[in-house]
Amino acid sequence: MKMSKEIFLERINQIAPELFEITKKLYKNPELGFQEYKSSKLLADCLAHHGFDVTYPYILDTGYLGVYDSKKEGPKIGFLCEYDALPVVGHGCGHNLICTMSIAGAIALKEEVDKLGGSIYVYGTPAEENFGGKVQMAKAGSFDDLDIAIMLHPSTRNGLGARSMAIIPLKFEFYGISAHGCDPYNGASALDAAVSTYQGINMLRQFTKQPSYIHGIIKDGGQAANVIPQYSSLEYYFRSSTIEYARYLAKRGEEIAKSCAKMNKCKIKISEYEETYDDTKINYALARGLNEAFIECGLTDIEDVIETPKGSTDVGAVSKVVPTIQGNIKIAPANVNGHSKEMAKATVSQEGYNALINGGLALALLANKYLTSKEYQEEVWKEFNEA
Repeated sequence: MKMSKEIFLERINQIAPELFEITKKLYKNPELGFQEYKSSKLLADCLAHHGFDVTYPYILDTGYLGVYDSKKEGPKIGFLCEYDALPVVGHGCGHNLICTMSIAGAIALKEEVDKLGGSIYVYGTPAEENFGGKVQMAKAGSFDDLDIAIMLHPSTRNGLGARSMAIIPLKFEFYGISAHGCDPYNGASALDAAVSTYQGINMLRQFTKQPSYIHGIIKDGGQAANVIPQYSSLEYYFRSSTIEYARYLAKRGEEIAKSCAKMNKCKIKISEYEETYDDTKINYALARGLNEAFIECGLTDIEDVIETPKGSTDVGAVSKVVPTIQGNIKIAPANVNGHSKEMAKATVSQEGYNALINGGLALALLANKYLTSKEYQEEVWKEFNEA
Protein backbone atom coordinates (compact mmCIF):
# COMPACT_ATOMS: atom_id res chain seq x y z
CA MET A 1 0.00 0.00 0.00
CA LYS A 2 1.33 3.41 -0.97
CA MET A 3 2.15 5.92 1.75
CA SER A 4 0.69 9.44 1.62
CA LYS A 5 4.03 10.90 0.52
CA GLU A 6 4.19 8.55 -2.46
CA ILE A 7 0.63 9.38 -3.46
CA PHE A 8 1.29 13.12 -3.17
CA LEU A 9 4.57 12.98 -5.06
CA GLU A 10 3.12 10.84 -7.82
CA ARG A 11 0.23 13.29 -8.29
CA ILE A 12 2.48 16.35 -8.19
CA ASN A 13 4.89 14.88 -10.72
CA GLN A 14 1.93 14.35 -13.06
CA ILE A 15 0.76 17.97 -12.85
CA ALA A 16 4.12 19.74 -12.36
CA PRO A 17 4.77 20.37 -16.09
CA GLU A 18 1.32 21.97 -16.45
CA LEU A 19 1.77 24.12 -13.35
CA PHE A 20 5.31 25.16 -14.29
CA GLU A 21 3.99 26.36 -17.65
CA ILE A 22 1.65 28.61 -15.69
CA THR A 23 4.58 29.83 -13.58
CA LYS A 24 6.44 30.70 -16.80
CA LYS A 25 3.42 32.40 -18.37
CA LEU A 26 3.05 34.63 -15.31
CA TYR A 27 6.79 35.35 -15.43
CA LYS A 28 6.54 36.46 -19.05
CA ASN A 29 3.36 38.49 -18.47
CA PRO A 30 3.68 40.10 -15.01
CA GLU A 31 0.66 42.04 -13.76
CA LEU A 32 0.62 44.54 -10.91
CA GLY A 33 -1.73 44.41 -7.92
CA PHE A 34 -5.44 44.50 -8.81
CA GLN A 35 -4.48 44.29 -12.49
CA GLU A 36 -3.89 40.50 -12.46
CA TYR A 37 -6.81 39.73 -14.77
CA LYS A 38 -5.02 37.26 -17.05
CA SER A 39 -3.08 35.67 -14.17
CA SER A 40 -6.11 35.13 -11.94
CA LYS A 41 -8.19 33.75 -14.83
CA LEU A 42 -5.43 31.29 -15.74
CA LEU A 43 -5.18 30.04 -12.15
CA ALA A 44 -8.94 29.86 -11.61
CA ASP A 45 -9.34 27.88 -14.85
CA CYS A 46 -6.60 25.48 -13.71
CA LEU A 47 -8.43 24.75 -10.47
CA ALA A 48 -11.72 24.24 -12.29
CA HIS A 49 -10.01 21.81 -14.67
CA HIS A 50 -8.81 19.79 -11.67
CA GLY A 51 -12.22 19.40 -10.08
CA PHE A 52 -12.50 22.43 -7.82
CA ASP A 53 -15.72 24.41 -7.53
CA VAL A 54 -14.45 27.87 -8.46
CA THR A 55 -15.92 31.26 -7.62
CA TYR A 56 -14.38 33.91 -9.88
CA PRO A 57 -14.18 36.77 -9.26
CA TYR A 58 -14.28 36.37 -5.50
CA ILE A 59 -14.54 39.38 -3.14
CA LEU A 60 -12.17 41.34 -5.41
CA ASP A 61 -12.09 41.65 -9.20
CA THR A 62 -8.93 39.55 -9.48
CA GLY A 63 -9.58 37.25 -6.52
CA TYR A 64 -10.83 33.68 -6.72
CA LEU A 65 -11.80 30.78 -4.47
CA GLY A 66 -11.52 27.13 -5.44
CA VAL A 67 -13.20 24.58 -3.16
CA TYR A 68 -12.89 20.81 -3.17
CA ASP A 69 -15.39 19.34 -0.71
CA SER A 70 -15.38 15.65 0.19
CA LYS A 71 -18.97 15.99 1.47
CA LYS A 72 -17.72 14.38 4.68
CA GLU A 73 -17.19 16.16 7.96
CA GLY A 74 -13.62 17.23 8.58
CA PRO A 75 -11.13 20.12 8.68
CA LYS A 76 -11.13 22.96 6.19
CA ILE A 77 -7.60 23.45 4.86
CA GLY A 78 -6.77 26.79 3.24
CA PHE A 79 -4.02 27.21 0.64
CA LEU A 80 -3.06 30.82 -0.09
CA CYS A 81 -2.02 31.98 -3.57
CA GLU A 82 -0.32 35.21 -4.60
CA TYR A 83 0.30 36.28 -8.20
CA ASP A 84 0.83 40.05 -8.36
CA ALA A 85 4.12 41.34 -9.75
CA LEU A 86 6.32 44.35 -9.06
CA PRO A 87 7.06 47.33 -11.32
CA VAL A 88 10.27 46.98 -13.39
CA VAL A 89 11.43 43.63 -11.88
CA GLY A 90 8.25 41.68 -12.64
CA HIS A 91 7.97 38.56 -10.46
CA GLY A 92 11.01 39.48 -8.36
CA CYS A 93 9.12 38.37 -5.25
CA GLY A 94 8.30 34.97 -6.73
CA HIS A 95 4.52 35.18 -6.54
CA ASN A 96 4.27 33.30 -9.84
CA LEU A 97 5.66 30.30 -7.96
CA ILE A 98 3.74 30.83 -4.72
CA CYS A 99 0.43 30.26 -6.49
CA THR A 100 1.50 27.11 -8.34
CA MET A 101 3.08 25.54 -5.23
CA SER A 102 -0.18 26.06 -3.35
CA ILE A 103 -2.23 24.64 -6.19
CA ALA A 104 0.12 21.65 -6.45
CA GLY A 105 -0.33 20.91 -2.74
CA ALA A 106 -4.08 21.35 -2.93
CA ILE A 107 -4.54 19.04 -5.92
CA ALA A 108 -2.27 16.42 -4.36
CA LEU A 109 -4.37 16.45 -1.18
CA LYS A 110 -7.66 15.61 -2.91
CA GLU A 111 -7.39 11.84 -2.55
CA GLU A 112 -6.68 12.04 1.17
CA VAL A 113 -9.60 14.40 1.71
CA ASP A 114 -11.85 11.98 -0.15
CA LYS A 115 -10.79 9.22 2.26
CA LEU A 116 -10.60 11.17 5.50
CA GLY A 117 -13.20 13.90 5.07
CA GLY A 118 -12.88 17.66 5.12
CA SER A 119 -12.42 20.20 2.36
CA ILE A 120 -9.76 22.19 0.56
CA TYR A 121 -10.00 25.95 -0.01
CA VAL A 122 -7.61 27.59 -2.48
CA TYR A 123 -7.65 31.39 -2.21
CA GLY A 124 -6.47 33.66 -4.97
CA THR A 125 -5.36 36.74 -3.05
CA PRO A 126 -4.42 39.72 -5.23
CA ALA A 127 -2.19 42.71 -4.60
CA GLU A 128 -0.03 41.46 -1.72
CA GLU A 129 2.66 44.02 -2.52
CA ASN A 130 0.64 47.11 -1.69
CA PHE A 131 -3.15 46.92 -1.62
CA GLY A 132 -3.61 43.88 0.63
CA GLY A 133 -6.01 41.45 -1.00
CA LYS A 134 -5.87 39.23 2.08
CA VAL A 135 -6.70 42.17 4.34
CA GLN A 136 -9.83 42.91 2.37
CA MET A 137 -10.79 39.24 2.20
CA ALA A 138 -10.27 38.92 5.97
CA LYS A 139 -12.55 41.91 6.52
CA ALA A 140 -15.16 40.12 4.42
CA GLY A 141 -14.91 37.00 6.62
CA SER A 142 -13.34 34.79 3.95
CA PHE A 143 -11.07 32.89 6.34
CA ASP A 144 -13.36 32.68 9.38
CA ASP A 145 -14.31 29.01 8.96
CA LEU A 146 -10.86 27.63 8.11
CA ASP A 147 -8.90 25.29 10.36
CA ILE A 148 -5.48 26.34 9.04
CA ALA A 149 -4.06 28.52 6.25
CA ILE A 150 -0.74 27.56 4.64
CA MET A 151 1.63 28.79 1.94
CA LEU A 152 5.31 28.93 0.95
CA HIS A 153 7.38 31.83 -0.34
CA PRO A 154 10.38 31.48 -2.70
CA SER A 155 13.61 32.57 -1.04
CA THR A 156 17.35 32.07 -0.78
CA ARG A 157 16.82 29.63 2.09
CA ASN A 158 14.50 26.95 3.39
CA GLY A 159 12.76 28.26 6.48
CA LEU A 160 9.81 28.00 8.82
CA GLY A 161 8.66 31.58 8.37
CA ALA A 162 9.21 34.87 10.11
CA ARG A 163 7.52 37.56 12.05
CA SER A 164 6.48 40.51 9.92
CA MET A 165 6.01 44.15 10.69
CA ALA A 166 2.72 45.95 10.88
CA ILE A 167 2.65 48.82 8.41
CA ILE A 168 0.48 51.93 8.19
CA PRO A 169 0.79 53.92 4.95
CA LEU A 170 -0.13 57.59 5.36
CA LYS A 171 -0.32 60.36 2.80
CA PHE A 172 -0.01 63.96 3.99
CA GLU A 173 -1.35 66.56 1.54
CA PHE A 174 -0.79 70.26 2.16
CA TYR A 175 -2.81 73.05 0.58
CA GLY A 176 -1.36 76.56 0.61
CA ILE A 177 -1.69 79.69 -1.51
CA SER A 178 0.32 80.24 -4.67
CA ALA A 179 2.13 83.51 -5.22
CA HIS A 180 5.02 84.91 -7.26
CA GLY A 181 8.38 83.99 -5.84
CA CYS A 182 9.21 87.70 -5.49
CA ASP A 183 6.00 88.29 -3.49
CA PRO A 184 6.12 85.29 -1.15
CA TYR A 185 4.29 87.14 1.62
CA ASN A 186 1.13 86.92 -0.51
CA GLY A 187 1.27 83.14 -0.44
CA ALA A 188 1.50 80.16 1.91
CA SER A 189 4.02 77.48 0.97
CA ALA A 190 2.68 73.95 0.93
CA LEU A 191 6.25 72.83 0.23
CA ASP A 192 7.52 74.45 3.44
CA ALA A 193 4.80 72.58 5.34
CA ALA A 194 5.90 69.32 3.72
CA VAL A 195 9.62 69.91 4.32
CA SER A 196 9.13 70.85 7.97
CA THR A 197 6.96 67.73 8.39
CA TYR A 198 9.70 65.62 6.81
CA GLN A 199 12.26 67.10 9.20
CA GLY A 200 9.97 66.66 12.19
CA ILE A 201 9.28 63.01 11.42
CA ASN A 202 13.02 62.44 10.95
CA MET A 203 13.55 63.70 14.50
CA LEU A 204 10.90 61.26 15.74
CA ARG A 205 13.00 58.28 14.62
CA GLN A 206 15.43 58.62 17.52
CA PHE A 207 12.62 58.14 20.02
CA THR A 208 11.02 55.00 18.61
CA LYS A 209 11.06 51.58 20.25
CA GLN A 210 12.89 49.00 18.17
CA PRO A 211 12.33 47.30 15.85
CA SER A 212 10.51 50.14 14.08
CA TYR A 213 11.02 51.87 10.75
CA ILE A 214 9.70 55.14 9.38
CA HIS A 215 10.37 55.97 5.75
CA GLY A 216 8.83 58.49 3.41
CA ILE A 217 9.20 60.65 0.32
CA ILE A 218 8.13 64.07 -0.87
CA LYS A 219 5.73 62.99 -3.59
CA ASP A 220 4.84 66.49 -4.87
CA GLY A 221 6.82 69.64 -4.20
CA GLY A 222 5.72 72.24 -6.72
CA GLN A 223 6.07 72.88 -10.43
CA ALA A 224 8.21 75.99 -10.83
CA ALA A 225 10.94 77.55 -8.73
CA ASN A 226 9.50 81.07 -9.00
CA VAL A 227 6.04 80.07 -7.76
CA ILE A 228 5.19 79.51 -4.10
CA PRO A 229 3.79 75.95 -4.20
CA GLN A 230 0.10 75.77 -3.34
CA TYR A 231 0.17 71.97 -3.13
CA SER A 232 2.64 69.45 -1.78
CA SER A 233 2.40 65.89 -0.50
CA LEU A 234 4.34 63.26 1.40
CA GLU A 235 3.90 59.49 1.41
CA TYR A 236 5.05 57.57 4.48
CA TYR A 237 5.26 54.06 5.86
CA PHE A 238 5.11 53.65 9.65
CA ARG A 239 6.24 50.14 10.59
CA SER A 240 6.70 48.30 13.84
CA SER A 241 6.61 44.82 15.33
CA THR A 242 3.00 45.29 16.49
CA ILE A 243 0.04 47.05 14.95
CA GLU A 244 -0.54 48.89 18.23
CA TYR A 245 2.87 50.55 18.21
CA ALA A 246 2.68 51.25 14.46
CA ARG A 247 -0.57 53.11 15.15
CA TYR A 248 1.17 55.11 17.88
CA LEU A 249 3.94 56.12 15.46
CA ALA A 250 1.42 57.03 12.78
CA LYS A 251 -0.47 59.19 15.26
CA ARG A 252 2.74 61.01 16.18
CA GLY A 253 3.38 61.56 12.49
CA GLU A 254 -0.10 63.04 12.09
CA GLU A 255 0.46 65.38 15.03
CA ILE A 256 3.72 66.62 13.51
CA ALA A 257 2.12 67.15 10.09
CA LYS A 258 -0.84 69.06 11.53
CA SER A 259 1.48 71.31 13.53
CA CYS A 260 3.63 72.01 10.48
CA ALA A 261 0.58 72.78 8.36
CA LYS A 262 -0.62 75.29 10.98
CA MET A 263 2.84 76.82 11.30
CA ASN A 264 2.93 77.44 7.53
CA LYS A 265 -0.70 78.62 7.27
CA CYS A 266 -1.71 75.62 5.17
CA LYS A 267 -4.59 73.21 5.26
CA ILE A 268 -3.89 69.50 5.51
CA LYS A 269 -5.51 66.25 4.41
CA ILE A 270 -4.35 62.92 5.84
CA SER A 271 -5.32 59.57 4.27
CA GLU A 272 -4.21 55.94 3.98
CA TYR A 273 -3.01 55.63 0.39
CA GLU A 274 -2.49 51.86 0.59
CA GLU A 275 -3.80 49.08 2.85
CA THR A 276 -2.73 48.81 6.48
CA TYR A 277 -1.06 45.45 7.22
CA ASP A 278 -1.14 43.71 10.58
CA ASP A 279 1.88 41.98 12.10
CA THR A 280 2.04 38.20 11.65
CA LYS A 281 1.02 35.93 14.50
CA ILE A 282 3.40 32.95 14.52
CA ASN A 283 2.05 29.46 15.10
CA TYR A 284 4.98 27.33 16.25
CA ALA A 285 2.99 24.10 16.08
CA LEU A 286 2.51 24.64 12.35
CA ALA A 287 6.20 25.56 12.07
CA ARG A 288 7.16 22.22 13.66
CA GLY A 289 4.85 20.42 11.25
CA LEU A 290 6.40 22.23 8.27
CA ASN A 291 9.87 21.32 9.51
CA GLU A 292 8.88 17.65 9.55
CA ALA A 293 7.43 17.99 6.04
CA PHE A 294 10.59 19.66 4.70
CA ILE A 295 12.75 16.89 6.16
CA GLU A 296 10.47 14.25 4.61
CA CYS A 297 10.93 16.03 1.27
CA GLY A 298 14.70 15.75 1.66
CA LEU A 299 15.30 19.47 2.23
CA THR A 300 18.18 20.51 4.48
CA ASP A 301 19.57 23.66 6.14
CA ILE A 302 16.15 24.65 7.41
CA GLU A 303 16.10 27.94 9.31
CA ASP A 304 13.92 28.22 12.38
CA VAL A 305 11.29 30.95 12.70
CA ILE A 306 12.95 34.36 12.34
CA GLU A 307 11.89 36.33 15.40
CA THR A 308 13.13 39.79 14.36
CA PRO A 309 10.60 41.23 11.90
CA LYS A 310 11.60 43.28 8.87
CA GLY A 311 9.24 43.19 5.91
CA SER A 312 5.47 43.50 5.90
CA THR A 313 2.86 41.19 4.39
CA ASP A 314 -0.91 40.95 4.24
CA VAL A 315 -0.60 37.38 5.52
CA GLY A 316 -0.67 39.06 8.93
CA ALA A 317 -4.40 39.68 8.51
CA VAL A 318 -5.03 35.96 7.97
CA SER A 319 -2.83 34.96 10.92
CA LYS A 320 -5.03 36.91 13.33
CA VAL A 321 -8.12 34.95 12.19
CA VAL A 322 -6.84 31.38 11.82
CA PRO A 323 -3.58 29.48 12.53
CA THR A 324 -1.37 30.40 9.59
CA ILE A 325 2.10 29.66 8.29
CA GLN A 326 4.12 31.20 5.47
CA GLY A 327 7.33 29.21 5.16
CA ASN A 328 10.23 29.77 2.78
CA ILE A 329 11.70 27.51 0.12
CA LYS A 330 15.06 28.01 -1.53
CA ILE A 331 15.22 28.73 -5.25
CA ALA A 332 18.34 30.92 -5.45
CA PRO A 333 21.76 31.36 -3.77
CA ALA A 334 22.23 33.71 -0.84
CA ASN A 335 23.69 36.53 -2.96
CA VAL A 336 20.45 36.99 -4.91
CA ASN A 337 18.34 39.85 -3.61
CA GLY A 338 14.62 39.67 -3.09
CA HIS A 339 12.58 41.95 -5.38
CA SER A 340 15.18 41.60 -8.13
CA LYS A 341 15.23 40.44 -11.73
CA GLU A 342 17.60 37.67 -10.66
CA MET A 343 15.03 36.34 -8.21
CA ALA A 344 12.37 36.50 -10.90
CA LYS A 345 14.57 34.44 -13.25
CA ALA A 346 15.11 31.88 -10.50
CA THR A 347 11.37 31.13 -10.42
CA VAL A 348 11.56 29.68 -13.93
CA SER A 349 14.89 27.87 -13.45
CA GLN A 350 15.45 24.21 -12.64
CA GLU A 351 15.60 25.25 -8.97
CA GLY A 352 12.19 26.85 -9.41
CA TYR A 353 10.81 23.64 -10.88
CA ASN A 354 12.28 21.63 -7.99
CA ALA A 355 10.68 24.07 -5.54
CA LEU A 356 7.32 23.63 -7.24
CA ILE A 357 7.51 19.90 -6.59
CA ASN A 358 9.04 20.03 -3.10
CA GLY A 359 6.95 22.99 -2.04
CA GLY A 360 3.70 21.41 -3.19
CA LEU A 361 4.71 18.16 -1.50
CA ALA A 362 5.62 19.88 1.78
CA LEU A 363 2.30 21.75 1.86
CA ALA A 364 0.38 18.52 1.17
CA LEU A 365 2.30 16.68 3.91
CA LEU A 366 1.66 19.46 6.43
CA ALA A 367 -2.04 19.56 5.55
CA ASN A 368 -2.23 15.79 5.80
CA LYS A 369 -0.64 15.83 9.26
CA TYR A 370 -3.41 18.17 10.37
CA LEU A 371 -6.11 16.05 8.70
CA THR A 372 -4.99 12.80 10.32
CA SER A 373 -4.09 13.87 13.86
CA LYS A 374 -6.64 15.12 16.38
CA GLU A 375 -3.77 15.66 18.80
CA TYR A 376 -2.02 17.94 16.29
CA GLN A 377 -5.24 19.85 15.60
CA GLU A 378 -5.63 20.52 19.32
CA GLU A 379 -1.98 21.54 19.63
CA VAL A 380 -2.28 24.05 16.77
CA TRP A 381 -5.46 25.65 18.11
CA LYS A 382 -4.37 25.63 21.74
CA GLU A 383 -1.36 27.69 20.80
CA PHE A 384 -3.43 30.00 18.58
CA ASN A 385 -5.97 30.69 21.32
CA GLU A 386 -3.37 31.24 24.03
CA ALA A 387 -0.95 33.41 22.06
